[in-house]
Amino acid sequence: MDKPLPTPRVRLRRLRRSAAMRSLVRETDLSADRLVLPIFVREDETISPGIASMPDVRRYTVDELRSRAPDWARLGLAAVILFGIPRKKGEDGRGAWDRSGVVPRALEALKDGAPNLLALADVCLCEYTTHGHCGVVRDGTVDNDATLDSLARAAVAYAEAGADAVAPSAMMDGQVAALRAALDDARHEDVAILAYAAKYASAFYGPFREAAGSTPRFGDRRGYQMDPPNVREALREIALDLEEGADIVMVKPALPYLDVIRAARERFDAPLGAFSVSGEFAMVKAAAAKGWLDERLAVNEVLTSIRRAGADFIVTYFAEEVARWSQHER
Repeated sequence: MDKPLPTPRVRLRRLRRSAAMRSLVRETDLSADRLVLPIFVREDETISPGIASMPDVRRYTVDELRSRAPDWARLGLAAVILFGIPRKKGEDGRGAWDRSGVVPRALEALKDGAPNLLALADVCLCEYTTHGHCGVVRDGTVDNDATLDSLARAAVAYAEAGADAVAPSAMMDGQVAALRAALDDARHEDVAILAYAAKYASAFYGPFREAAGSTPRFGDRRGYQMDPPNVREALREIALDLEEGADIVMVKPALPYLDVIRAARERFDAPLGAFSVSGEFAMVKAAAAKGWLDERLAVNEVLTSIRRAGADFIVTYFAEEVARWSQHER
């Protein structure tokens, strides 16, 4: 060429030249106080703590929670959310609202070990029923309205044990209104509701069901969990939960539904969470174990994408690891 090419006046690479510069202009943060750690707590101490499909995740006893809670608080995690594994299951799942059951005792242990650590309690029946469904089964199907009373009873039991928020995840119509009414009637007006507002019938729940022993014995959950192709329906679900009194709403799973998170963020001003579920965790762990990817880089990229899509916080099994990595960088 006879004439030299013009040099670019705007050079965005100037903002990428060093780690310090990249940090200065970074648009999305991934700090420990944006992460919620899911915890499995087992009532039967003879149950194995290990979970084959979820390396580095364990089923804790109540006493182990009490001793570990200060560590999670020191890491600066936003909260923990509890999932109970009872000693016995029943047809109606009544163990979910047993005041002396595994989750109420775990909540008391958490508050004893780390009073300022936010303690959330998942509200569902699937871990407590012999059939593995999320509600009361009648004539072979889940009875929506009969389930509401059971969910409300469980929420009140958890509030009495010290839960800062209860998180209905059964995807029953009217579940948020039922919980709000029951909590208020029991003088727990200050206990927040974190609604699994858009919970999809996903293929990514398998490892959780192994951990909690909650695989349905018949059928599936597509009759009450959301159909994966739908986005507008998710926005309707979120709007309904907010109208019914939800303080926080959540999309589950996270990574396959980034578009839903973005749509919810653009439509609603309410606090918005996303649950990066067990299958998302397991596939990263499996690929890292094979040496196919760098686990730390992949985890940070995946979780940052969820925050970038619009989630204010993320429920993730990687929460403790990410928090420890952050501390080591300081």
